[in-house]
Amino acid sequence: MKITFLGTGTSTGVPYIGCEHPVCLSKNPKDKRLRSALLITINNFNYLIDCGPDFRMQMLKNTISKIDAILFTHEHADHIGGLDDIRPYCHRQGAIPIYAHERVLTNLEKRYDYIFAKTKRYKGAPSVLTNTIDNTIFKINNQKITPIDVLHGSWQVFGYRFDNFAYVTDISAISETEKEKLYQLDVLVLDALQIEKHPTHFCLDEALTLIAELKPKKAYLTHISHKMGFHNLVSETLPNNVFLAYDNLTLTI
Repeated sequence: MKITFLGTGTSTGVPYIGCEHPVCLSKNPKDKRLRSALLITINNFNYLIDCGPDFRMQMLKNTISKIDAILFTHEHADHIGGLDDIRPYCHRQGAIPIYAHERVLTNLEKRYDYIFAKTKRYKGAPSVLTNTIDNTIFKINNQKITPIDVLHGSWQVFGYRFDNFAYVTDISAISETEKEKLYQLDVLVLDALQIEKHPTHFCLDEALTLIAELKPKKAYLTHISHKMGFHNLVSETLPNNVFLAYDNLTLTI
């Protein structure tokens, strides 16, 4: 399994437009963060988790030749805003299967009505095959995927577990039942927005507390804002098995 961090930033990306915070002015490429998205490659099958507004640039930077399935965590703009840009893949491959909660698919149909139109469909529009998922295990290409049902403020969000790897972004609370799905992981990727507490995201201390409870072999933090601080300085403060993810980082599990 190969993991590619396509983006590791929060909804505004880093730098924040017009911001003079020192992190936004940093020259370190690890302090430049596109909106969060992840690519999982298993046996040459590419699973994309979220398709945000930086999708086109992410695909160009990582030279991704095909997308076999897209899984959405939720419908906020930083996680769905690049859906139109899957067009080149559709033109080469045909319709791409997408997987999401029923509520998310309904939202996509409203925002991208021309993609989901049943009649008089625009010729150049992307083509998708919709698949509704709930909080039960499902399979894509014979790969078992376990949804992780968490809260993002009052918003429901899905994380996803593939074998001994899990990706959980945009989280502020998780039930004991859902925690049970996250034990015995080789790698956990977890939301950690900033140092200070936030109403809809884990802050750094909250993320570290959950990691210490779940005890993955390694953990990577994502969906990071400039308020987290400089990548290199924050990294020095983390436990030995916890790392700040950064754009274009790849892992092999």
